[in-house]
Amino acid sequence: MNVTHNEGANRFEIETAAGIAVLEYMRDGDKVVMTHTAVPEAAEGRGVGSELARTALAWAREQGLRVHPVCPFVHGYVRKHAAEYRDLVGAV
Repeated sequence: MNVTHNEGANRFEIETAAGIAVLEYMRDGDKVVMTHTAVPEAAEGRGVGSELARTALAWAREQGLRVHPVCPFVHGYVRKHAAEYRDLVGAV
């Protein structure tokens, strides 16, 4: 899967056969608020959302940003992989 960082739109994108999947965020100083993830229904269950989350979290780490996962999908992803992302979000 090829993830594109569309900085102008504040989102990460994956083009699927069913349409574009996105993870949207807002920057706030040294924090990034991950607000929404959407995957076309026909592309669900194929790891698209997880790839978006993994890429966005890696970007936040590279930028030295703290992460506030407002999006339920990202929150669940971080919770499932808590040990790997504790440095970005603290306790979830």
